[in-house]
Amino acid sequence: MRPTSGPIACLLALVALLPAAASGASPAARARASAHSPLQSRQLWATIDLCNPPDQPHYVGVRGSMPGDGRATDSMYMRFRLQYVNAAGQWADIANGPVPSFVAVGSARTTRQLGRSFQVRPQRALTFRGVVSFQWRHGSRVLASASRVSSAGRESLKGSDPAGFSAATCRIA
Repeated sequence: MRPTSGPIACLLALVALLPAAASGASPAARARASAHSPLQSRQLWATIDLCNPPDQPHYVGVRGSMPGDGRATDSMYMRFRLQYVNAAGQWADIANGPVPSFVAVGSARTTRQLGRSFQVRPQRALTFRGVVSFQWRHGSRVLASASRVSSAGRESLKGSDPAGFSAATCRIA
């Protein structure tokens, strides 16, 4: 067997150095990487946690969960929208005034949940879903953002009716 030389040896040396270079990443690079890690978290979700229950007729509840980035100096925000399937079979936002604004959820030190209920009185049977937009901020600077549509099987910490209810959609006649 012939000893490795030339370009192949250089390439192997570079590959061997990659782990060392990665561990010595600049603080700014590490901060950017950690700011995006919540985006892949299983704790980032939206769900329908209320769908026209007998004690709250004509209400649809949308709940979101967002993981913190671990830094108490960062803040988290959510914006809630309700959509319905229109006559063309496409999802459309419920038009109830201006675009909803982001609501402060708290420090980004830990995972947080928040929800909003919408009152609807459809003239015909409609299917609804929730959309939650998420932002992680440091002061007024947005560090990361994401949106999720409602999905089933989520664990709401409070507000679901009946208790433990979680759905991707809600149909109200």
